[in-house]
Amino acid sequence: MFNTITRTQLVGYWFAAVAVVVAAAVVMGVNPALSTTAVLLALSAVPPGIIVALWRGGPPQTVAEILYVTNKGTEGRS
Repeated sequence: MFNTITRTQLVGYWFAAVAVVVAAAVVMGVNPALSTTAVLLALSAVPPGIIVALWRGGPPQTVAEILYVTNKGTEGRS
C-alpha cells in the first residue's frame, strides 16, 4: 500500500487529518488564543513541506556517473 501512495495523496491525507482535529476541537468547545492558533497552523504545515521537499524522486547518481560527467571534457586525456 505504501509503495503506491503519491506525495500529493499523503499531503492531502495530512491536511484532512488536521481538519478533523480542528473540527473535533471546535465541537468540544476549545477556544484557543489567536497566537496559539497561528502556531498550531504553522506546525501543521511543516510536515507536508518536509515531505514535498525530501520525497525521493529518482535514485541518486552513482560515483561512476558523477566521474563520467566530470571527465567528459578531457576526451581520454588525464
